Amino acid sequence: MKKWNLVIDVAQCFNCNACAMACHDEYFGNEFPGYAAEMPRLGHRWIDIRQRETGRCPVVEVAYLPVTCNHCDDAPCVKAARDGAVAKRADGIVIIVPEKAKGQRQLVDACPYGAIWWNEEKALPQAWPFDAHLLDRGWTKTRGSQVCPTRAMRTLHVEDEEMQRIVREEGLQVLHPEYGTRPRVYYKNLDRWTKVFVAGSVAGVLDGVTECIEDARVVLERDGRALAEARTDPYGDFKFGGLEAGSGGYRVRIADERFAAKALDVALGESAYLGTIMLEPRAAPTRAAG
Repeated sequence: MKKWNLVIDVAQCFNCNACAMACHDEYFGNEFPGYAAEMPRLGHRWIDIRQRETGRCPVVEVAYLPVTCNHCDDAPCVKAARDGAVAKRADGIVIIVPEKAKGQRQLVDACPYGAIWWNEEKALPQAWPFDAHLLDRGWTKTRGSQVCPTRAMRTLHVEDEEMQRIVREEGLQVLHPEYGTRPRVYYKNLDRWTKVFVAGSVAGVLDGVTECIEDARVVLERDGRALAEARTDPYGDFKFGGLEAGSGGYRVRIADERFAAKALDVALGESAYLGTIMLEPRAAPTRAAG
């Protein structure tokens, strides 16, 4: 049986908020019995675009992460609900049934992703229902994926085997796999959100002028083992990404035939910019006594 899935490419999201605005347009001022009660005008972001900055000037990376109901196959909200207030459909979609969920604030706390919102006026927990009312009428895309200008959001209606093939081929991940909830919202390039980097700039004196050193060989090591290698660009810059935050000590080795080799140690917490690294002239060879 085909089931609904959402794929979000973190590298393509630039915080335009088109998906969030489309969601607000769809649910504010509208009631969809059996699917969703009206969304409040203010205070709810059923598609919540979160922002993360890492690094320091002049090398800073900004990533945006749209977070919404993950429509988990092992959804904690289903377990926390009373009287059938949350339904897991055969097509994978999770619905907080508005006619049954009134007063069940425990559903907000049950969601480990913070994707269930409390409507104080209606005393109702609410979450994005995957635009199920539209899909049930024949739509093939959610409104968010329909309006995304960079195609960062994709709606897929495929069988589980096909979805797992796509996961493997595209390197997709889910948020917090350690929760064991088996989400149906997948992320591409999630390292942009979860990982950190080491970067720096290499310079040296050539013909009496301080220059950016292009094409210097830079090696990232840990415990004496090379993890990655890069070449500096025309501005002397290099960067190693995809590193674990708080992963501790690394060594950066820099080599250029015109200069003496240099090594720097860095203790990695968050992303680290090593600044401008000046290379020293290669020592002149000593002459043997005649």
